[in-house]
Parts: sequence; structure tokens; C-alpha cells
Amino acid sequence: MAVALSSTIILSCNPSLNVSVSPLTSTRQQLPSTGFTFPLNRRQRSGHFGIRCLSIKNRTKDLICRHDIFPNLFSATFRHALSKLETLIPMILIFSQLSSPLPSGGWDNWLISPAKAVLYSPDTKVPRTGELALRRAIPANTNMKAIQASLEDISYLLRIPQRKPYGTMEGNVKKALKIAMDEKDSILASIPSDLKEKGYELYTSLMDGKGGLQALLRCIKDQDPDKVSVGLASSLDTVAELDLLQAPGLSFLLPEQYLNYPRLTGRATVEFTIEKGDGSTFSPAAGGEPRKAATIQVVVDGYSAPLTAGNFVKLVVDGAYNEAKLNCTNQAILTDNGLDKNHGYSVPLEIMPSGQFEPLYRTMLSVQDGELPVLPLSVYGAIAMAHSETSEEYSAPYQFFFYLYDKRNAGLGGLSFDEGQFSVFGYTTVGRDILSQIKTGDVIKSAKLVDGQDRLVVPNES
Repeated sequence: MAVALSSTIILSCNPSLNVSVSPLTSTRQQLPSTGFTFPLNRRQRSGHFGIRCLSIKNRTKDLICRHDIFPNLFSATFRHALSKLETLIPMILIFSQLSSPLPSGGWDNWLISPAKAVLYSPDTKVPRTGELALRRAIPANTNMKAIQASLEDISYLLRIPQRKPYGTMEGNVKKALKIAMDEKDSILASIPSDLKEKGYELYTSLMDGKGGLQALLRCIKDQDPDKVSVGLASSLDTVAELDLLQAPGLSFLLPEQYLNYPRLTGRATVEFTIEKGDGSTFSPAAGGEPRKAATIQVVVDGYSAPLTAGNFVKLVVDGAYNEAKLNCTNQAILTDNGLDKNHGYSVPLEIMPSGQFEPLYRTMLSVQDGELPVLPLSVYGAIAMAHSETSEEYSAPYQFFFYLYDKRNAGLGGLSFDEGQFSVFGYTTVGRDILSQIKTGDVIKSAKLVDGQDRLVVPNES
């Protein structure tokens, strides 16, 4: 997304892979280069990453003729073998280049850092659901994070087709159990005193409950992938609840210049009621009836984007989005620009980089250099603020959008080409199926805060 998202949005980028191989036309002609081109990004469409492979056929023939080392008896056989090799070389080169993200032009290229190819790496472990991204964003106890990471690895192991590594899965669960048992006091000590009782109940459930780690271990031993998937989801939900108890507020101090801005010191839930602008209905869910209005719920994360989330939640409380019209493109659902509404604050671009302690302000991330946000845009139903009409260093005071992530319009690593450029502050957790049915002209009849009012801080009103 090279331009700011404002009242108009352009979100289209189709990466390409071009492969061309041309045969020899004469015995004196070299094999033409085999080229693979990858557009770098939207702003650099003219730049391509090229791979060139040269033929060795002529050099081999010249060497043979120069030294006369093969008798005539074997020349016919050798020419036949060489012609076969001529057809094999392009196939081998194509296979080798498609198998490796690195060029084969020289040994220096092997020194390229893998982080620079992050857009094209199929192994990039970016959250693919809002629930996973939100769970990872909670600033919880390091022991709980270790348990969470060990369990989340199982979700990747479950994707392996046919023979799944159940032994490795079992080892992951046992590792999580050991951490939970050995670090029990540390885990419970991180929970505020008024939440200790609930924390102990969740800890007990995680250890021995119906959806806990022991139950997950039994599912793995039964080698039933469906049961493992369900048990894993249940265990991770309990982990997330424990994490939230340990993170009652912000874990960092805001920059002094932003202390007078509204802020959200935790999580909040906002519910939108959407109506069709043309009087039609939303398609029913399985076994349901057509609906004139549909409901969408969004979890807003103040842990990673306190200023952006705070401004948004304050606007919801003030009723700013009631009757707001929606505009749609193939990759986003954008609210109107709010010129006739009460404006919010001109919030700086706010992005928490993965592995960092606090957000960056007025700074986009360089995904090409391996920087990734804690709250990625590359998730269907991500919610983010549009750019200010005057500067990409600031978000629009009022205008937000739902991102309709589509892997067909992303890099080979599954990252959006707009990753790291917008202030993402939450995800759609209920009603994701509704997003695809929203059309330009549909209306937000109401937006209300259903949870998190106590975490909204408005300094000028306190």
C-alpha cells in the first residue's frame, strides 16, 4: 500500500514469477540465461532480483577439440551423451533455483542474511489468526511465554501431512508441564492479589483440567490429530487467560509528549452492528435465516498500541461511528473520512516491533530487513487506522479499516506488501464471515464498547 489509506484506498499488488528457458539453436551458440524475476515491492516495480545460469556446453566442446583426447571410436557416443546432457542441464538449473531462495552466481551471495528475504520465505511464522496474534501480544510472565511457545509449536507439527511427529508433540507438552510445575510459585506470584483465586483455578485447570496439558498428552498418545487440535486450542485458551491476569496494565511508559492523549491500558471489546445500505440482507449462517443486520466483534489491544486503541475506543464511546458509511475495495473495508464527525486525536503512527519492549512512533517497519510487528496486518480481519491525509507518520484521527488479507496478493512468505506500514490495533474475533459480505454503501448502525471501559484513560477528563 504505497499511498495513505484515507477516503480512497488502493490495495492491489500481484507478485510474479517468470521462468524462461530457451534451447540451443546451434553448436556454436551458448545456452541463453535462465532467468527468474521477483518484483521487490510495489514501490520498486522496475527492480528485479535476477538469477543467471550460463551454459558449459561450448566450453566442454572446445576443450575436447583442443586436446584431441577422445578417439574417433568414442566420439559418436560422446556426442550422443552430450546432447542428452544439453537437455538435462536446464531442467537441473530450474530445479535448483526453485529449491533455493539464493542466487547461484557466486559464493558471496551465500553471505546474504536470511532476514532480507523474509517476504519470500515460506517458513516465516507469522500469526494467521487474530486469536493467535492477540495471545502473543500479551506481556506476561516469561515462564508462561515459554509454555505458550512450546504448545504453539505443536500447531505447526500438526500441519505435517501423513505421518505426524507425535513423539515431538509429546516432548513439547512434557516440556510445558515441567515448566508449569517447576515455576508454579513464579507464575502465580505475577498475578495481582485480588485475582489470585481465579489465577489458581486457571493454573489447576491448565495442569489437570478437562482441556489441560494432561488431557492433551492423552490425545497425543492416541495419535488422533483432530483430538490433538481441539485439546491444544483448549490449553492455549487457558494459557491466554492466565497471561491476561498477569498483565493488568501497560508494561512501559509512554513518551512524555503523548501523556495527554487518550490511552487503553489493556484489552477492550467493541461490537459493530452493520446494515445493508441497499435494503438487502446478509447471507445466513449454517441453518440460519437471512439477516437485515449483522454483528461483528473486535478485540482492541492497548498492550501494543495504547494511543491508537485509546483514541479508537474513545471515539466508540462518544458515538462517532454510529451511522458511519463503509467503502470497500478488494482488500479493505474503510470507514468514511469523518469530516462531518467529531475528530479524534491526530495519533502518531504506532507499531510495536516483535521482540521489542515498547512501540515505535512515527516510524514504519522495514519488513525487507526482517522487522515484523507484534500485531501483523497480514491477518484476515485485522483492524487498523488509515494514514493521515497530510503525513504517513500519523494515523487518521477517525478513519479505520478492516483488512481483508488474501495470500494471493502477498509475498511468498505470506506477508502483505503493506506489512509494517499501518497502526494495527486489534482483530475481528466474531463475525469474520460477515466481512466478505459488506459492500460499499453499507452502514455501521452502531458501535458500542462491551468490555474494557475501566481500561480507557482520558487524561483531560480524569
